[in-house]
Amino acid sequence: MHSVNKSVGIETRDTLASNDLEASITSATKALLDCRQPDGHWVFELEADSTIPAEYVLLRHYLGEPVDAVLEGKIANYLRRVQGAHGGWPLVHDGDLDMSASVKAYFALKMIGDSADAPHIARAREAIRSRGGGIHSNVFTRFLLATFGVLTWRSVPVLPVEIMLLPMWAPFHLSKISYWARTTIVPLMVLAALNPRAKNASGVGIDELFLQEPHSIGMTAKAPHQSWGWFLLFRGLDSVLRVVEPLFPKTLRARAIDSAVAFIEERLNGEDGLGAIYPPMANAVMMYDALGKPADYPPRAVTRKGLDRLLVIGEHEAYCQPCMSPVWDTSLTCHALLEAGGEALPAAKQGLDWLLPKQVLDLKGDWAVKRPDIRPGGWAFQYNNAYYPDLDDTAVVVMAMDRARRTSRGPEYDEAIARGREWIEGMQSRDGGWAAFDVDNLEYYLNNIPFSDHGAMLDPPTEDVTGRCVSMLAQLGETVQSSTAVAAGVDYLRRTQLAEGSWYGRWGLNYIYGTWSVLCALNAAGVDHQDPTMRKAANWLLAIQNEDGGWGEDATSYRLDYKGFEGAPTTASQTAWALLALMAAGEVGHPAVARGVQYLKSTQTEKGLWDERRYTATGFPRVFYLRYHGYSKFFPLWALARYRNLNSTNSRVVGVGM
Repeated sequence: MHSVNKSVGIETRDTLASNDLEASITSATKALLDCRQPDGHWVFELEADSTIPAEYVLLRHYLGEPVDAVLEGKIANYLRRVQGAHGGWPLVHDGDLDMSASVKAYFALKMIGDSADAPHIARAREAIRSRGGGIHSNVFTRFLLATFGVLTWRSVPVLPVEIMLLPMWAPFHLSKISYWARTTIVPLMVLAALNPRAKNASGVGIDELFLQEPHSIGMTAKAPHQSWGWFLLFRGLDSVLRVVEPLFPKTLRARAIDSAVAFIEERLNGEDGLGAIYPPMANAVMMYDALGKPADYPPRAVTRKGLDRLLVIGEHEAYCQPCMSPVWDTSLTCHALLEAGGEALPAAKQGLDWLLPKQVLDLKGDWAVKRPDIRPGGWAFQYNNAYYPDLDDTAVVVMAMDRARRTSRGPEYDEAIARGREWIEGMQSRDGGWAAFDVDNLEYYLNNIPFSDHGAMLDPPTEDVTGRCVSMLAQLGETVQSSTAVAAGVDYLRRTQLAEGSWYGRWGLNYIYGTWSVLCALNAAGVDHQDPTMRKAANWLLAIQNEDGGWGEDATSYRLDYKGFEGAPTTASQTAWALLALMAAGEVGHPAVARGVQYLKSTQTEKGLWDERRYTATGFPRVFYLRYHGYSKFFPLWALARYRNLNSTNSRVVGVGM
């Protein structure tokens, strides 16, 4: 009798747990569906740090635009709220003071009208000065300050616009740097040639942030990632250019400026903007102003309008996004809904149908310089960015379409999947990995030029993107035995595993993200779950689980002297990645996975979603981070639904690429 009662008790608990899980999935699914746009796609806020909203304010005053007191007041509210306890402004929630972000936020608040004697301004000023002052600002901040006359043009590297005329074989060529660097630098080179001055009608300055006479400040110091040999070589070249640049023939300079403008106008991309990201768009508007083009000059006007589309304006606060992420948000949301199944499937289908015409099929972007014989077939990250589709989005879209095709058995996505696959196979770099936007972008010496104090001049292959591309090819039926691309990709992933078992995450924070991406790929490629590579990674994830059952990782994990994982407060999105990774490694039945699932269920809000203030994505390691407002909405649902689905099957093996 006791054994019968015990069995019934266990069955009842299991039933209750199952019902509880199903309720969480149902609630999260409904909340996610409620976020849908009228035409069936998803786009969530994409928040960076204080830098972009501060730059937006300063751009308006640079151009001398009429003051929008209401908008600026809301941006000021945002900047005051995200000010750190240390007095400055961080790059991530609860992060350390970042000098460049702090200088720009301080400047913007003064420009908006905050008094120099206001307590928050005084605290910021003291925090900046106590850390050596504004001289420690990065190159991009120095360029901005030079246009306002705070610093001189001697404080920034020489960027001769004649670079536009260099041949492909030159050590520095636009095709040898990343898309984001390329689109940012070209209008900046025109600005550097013209040395324009901001209108700054209110005459606001920030000399008080410097411990020395600002106009006496010279070039930046060597950045921590740069080697002395390369840095000194390039610094010497900069010194030579500074002397000879004024001697360049005026006709040559005019031809170079024309070439730069032609490059930009070919890629202006309508209201979506140059590169569809804030810095190149803002630089382009400033460039047109410096060239004497009026505000209603069509290329300038449409780009300026595109910047306003990046604003997120609430009742009390406003900020400017670095870009928008509709393709990324929609494709990942579709994966979560496909995993949830049931009533979510029609919405996933509608999202995929929205994505279908977004595929770039008729234009060869900058990537074609190194792969001229490959047909285009990728998706961009933003609404439109045809010159710069990315491999990560493309792989994720293709995998979602393939999952939907398995259910419907219809041909509607066949051509899109085939073209996406063809493009990704053609974009594999020679080391076996895949980058985000470019191919064979391996000129690492360029991270040592004085302009590259951010260390992000290049777009080399990374573990997370490589994992996604391997996942896609494997989901489409390729194996290590049948595909040289998959074999080379798996070999790349095996080579890049760190000693502790993790993989680097270039585009998400960080080792949890990278390890999730790679474990999904290895599982899809048929690597045995008992393979030492898989075991080592799974054991690492199990070892770093937080006491509350979740996982968390901070932006400090990108530091150059990284010596091993350091824990951070749990987030819903990082917990979901860890769970998806462990399940891909065959650990769906592990108690740690059950604890992670319980964490997600217990922290779900009444609205069916999860609160997440911490930043879990990356723009440029150590320089620029992102908070995708959608990550805490679709990733936890995905993990919970995956857990339910695997527990309802006999094999308990993840049968898709991610």
